[in-house]
Amino acid sequence: MADATPAERQVIVEAANRNDQRLELRPVSFFDNVTTSSPDEPFMQRMIDRLLPPEDRPVPFGGWRTFVEGKRVLAAQVDHETLLVKELLPESFLRSDALRFGSNYLVATATLIILFSVFAVWAITSPLRGIASAAQKADISVGPALFEERGSVEIVALARALNGMQRRISTMVESRTRMLRGISHDLRTPLTRLRLRADRVEDGEVREALLTDIERIDRLLKESLGYLRDNHQSEAPQRADLASVLQTVCDEFADMGHDIAYRGPMRMVMSFKPLALMRAVTNLCENGVKFGTHVEVELRNVDGFAVIDVMDDGPGIPEAYRSRVLEPFFKLDAARGGADAGFGLGLSIVAEIIQAHHGKLELLDREPSGLTARLIIPLAERSVAS
Repeated sequence: MADATPAERQVIVEAANRNDQRLELRPVSFFDNVTTSSPDEPFMQRMIDRLLPPEDRPVPFGGWRTFVEGKRVLAAQVDHETLLVKELLPESFLRSDALRFGSNYLVATATLIILFSVFAVWAITSPLRGIASAAQKADISVGPALFEERGSVEIVALARALNGMQRRISTMVESRTRMLRGISHDLRTPLTRLRLRADRVEDGEVREALLTDIERIDRLLKESLGYLRDNHQSEAPQRADLASVLQTVCDEFADMGHDIAYRGPMRMVMSFKPLALMRAVTNLCENGVKFGTHVEVELRNVDGFAVIDVMDDGPGIPEAYRSRVLEPFFKLDAARGGADAGFGLGLSIVAEIIQAHHGKLELLDREPSGLTARLIIPLAERSVAS
């Protein structure tokens, strides 16, 4: 334009305006009443111009933000007297260069936000995961604090509250257990005197009835004391041969004349509580020989878990009662035997022992009849807590 004649300049402008360039030639005095803002300018346009000014282009005459009579224009000086002025449409506030630089800033900002969000979520959820893991391994025994008191103020307050609750529950349960142990133990002395006096009763039928009742009370006291013992909680886990423990239990029942068989590997070494697990399997075998004629004990290694199946050919347990039979003193004599069916503590003890191993107890139907008590215990050493 600077090298063209006035007539040629007009031809160039008209040719450019055919593509809707909105160009025109103005005298330099056209910028005498120029402003740098307009009341009609959108707020977003103002923010983009301030945050993302063009950096790789020559600065127009008067700057990038120039307004004449409320209209935004860009100008370039052709000579000392003439300006080439372009009117900008109000809706075209997203410049291509602003978009290019803005996209870089947007990506950087989004990346920082994402990284900060991931860190914040990790910082919050990591202590919560630790608390959840400790809660899964918690028991009612009195011991050190289960929940680590670290993290934010809220997490520390939560862990401290949970530790206090665990101590209160442990103390309460321990005091109740100690009281019941004392009552059960103190009842043995008068029960012995009753047995001696019953032996001196001359009427044979009355004497047998009294001795039967006394024997039943004595068995109830023994089972109650056995349930209240928490040896499985205090016993430390150790590396032992689970297969050998199961074979020992089966051999003891076979020596007493019961039809019982073991199936499985001859050796499976893992970390567990031998005495506690032997007690659990023994209780299941006692139920099996009491309510059935043949019992099978099977051991398998399934996906990192030791699976113990104690199967009998008895009447089984209806599915509706399988969760209730794990409750202390709940009996299902109609389905599992007569009046000599025990006091409903055997399966409760088994459930507590398996829970102490962080395992699972399942009661399943056996074909054609019978019950399968399945014990699922993790093989990993860290799975068993002392």
